[in-house]
Amino acid sequence: MAKRVSGEEFQTEVLSAALPVLVEFYSDSCIPCKQLSPILGGIEDDYEDKIKVVKVNVNFDADLAAEYKVMASPTILFFKEGKEVERIRGLVKRPELENVVKNFI
Repeated sequence: MAKRVSGEEFQTEVLSAALPVLVEFYSDSCIPCKQLSPILGGIEDDYEDKIKVVKVNVNFDADLAAEYKVMASPTILFFKEGKEVERIRGLVKRPELENVVKNFI
C-alpha cells in the first residue's frame, strides 16, 4: 500500500527520491479515490523496483495541494528527478495509468 507522505516529508520522499515517483493527491471522502486505490496498489506491486508510489491527503496537506495546483481529487502527479513531468486528473483505468507509467520509467 502506498505510503502517505506529509508536506514535511515531501522533499525527502518525492523531490529527492532516486526513483521516479507517482503521487496521488486524494481525500478520504472521495469515492473515485477509493476506486483508484487498488489500481495504484497493483502498479506499486508490479513496478516496485522502478517507481515509488506515495499519497498526499489534500485535507491534511492543503498547502502542498495548493502549491501544486491540485484542484480535484484524485489527481496523480509524476515526478522525475524532483520535477513534475506528467499529471492525470480524475479516476483512470489501469491500462491507461500503466501506459503513462511505462513511458515515465
